[in-house]
Amino acid sequence: MIKKTVFVLLVFAFNSFAQQDSTKSPLLISAYLEAYYVYDFGNPTDHNRPDFAYSYNRHNEVNLNLGFVKAAYHTEQTRTNLALMTGTYSNANLASEPGVIKNIFEANAGVKLSKNKNLWADAGIFASHIGFESAIGKDCWNVTRSILADNSPYYESGVKVCYTTQNEKWFISGLVLNGWQRIYRISGSQIPALGHQVTYTPNANVALNSSSFVGSVFPDSIRKMRYFHNFYGQFQLTEKFGIITGFDIGAQQQAKQSQNYHVWYSPVLITRYSLSEKVNIALRGEYYSDPNQVMIETSTLNGFQTYSYSLNIDYQITPHAVWRIEGRGFNSKDKVLTLNKQPSSQNYCVATSLAISLNR
Repeated sequence: MIKKTVFVLLVFAFNSFAQQDSTKSPLLISAYLEAYYVYDFGNPTDHNRPDFAYSYNRHNEVNLNLGFVKAAYHTEQTRTNLALMTGTYSNANLASEPGVIKNIFEANAGVKLSKNKNLWADAGIFASHIGFESAIGKDCWNVTRSILADNSPYYESGVKVCYTTQNEKWFISGLVLNGWQRIYRISGSQIPALGHQVTYTPNANVALNSSSFVGSVFPDSIRKMRYFHNFYGQFQLTEKFGIITGFDIGAQQQAKQSQNYHVWYSPVLITRYSLSEKVNIALRGEYYSDPNQVMIETSTLNGFQTYSYSLNIDYQITPHAVWRIEGRGFNSKDKVLTLNKQPSSQNYCVATSLAISLNR
């Protein structure tokens, strides 16, 4: 029933834009729809792509990765956001959440704490404060998400306090969360997680970001603490050429109260070049090292130690619509991948997507 409701709302939102005028209002209605097709040369018979891919995770079928309708009501002293979604993204990324909670993309409210300072407190369900890639494909430089993005939080719930300096060069946030990519807290866990985000934007061409998570993904009886940090820098070096570089590192206790930790990390580098106002190309290289299988279970000797590379071309059809195509490869130390239905250290895929967004 909820999926039918979301679909009806999507149709209503897209039809309603033609009826909206340009009068400025605190209420903003927006809609987003992202259809895709992926051919995975692993040829999985069940159409499910590898377990570490949570976006664009269906093989050889046209499907909806993400579609949502959002209502935002913002005034000088309060702000509220509510977005309902459907698609294979919500099925995969919110699989652990109960019932209709899986269809909530965003639901939060905030109040300004100071008359003279840009200081806010917000509570509810948010997009994650970690990483430079989001669930919304049009906002990312590549068609598919990087391994580090797919295996770190896309969403979170809790409360956060945010401060932006008057010159808008610094953004600082502290968070108290229900867990690592959780809306409902894990049964048996009573201790919240903590996080921070600091973003420095000295000018329109440079952004540096530091984000963290401290908490556990286990019940208190077997609690193993997880410490995670994400850093990235985004640089628009010329009018046509930009770079994003990022590095994730995490450490998790091997056992409750242990002094020993399992560590995983992932560097990534993405470059983008604008051939014209409507055509962009992007090249990505990354490495994900999780030998102890904290994030990605393989049941092999060396765990998940994998390189990935991709090339994509984007065409901006209209200001609201973008068509994209991408070729991507994987190369792993162990045979943790699949090629032609056989265990392999290599895998390849081709993906294409069409994203349409409207807002007034």
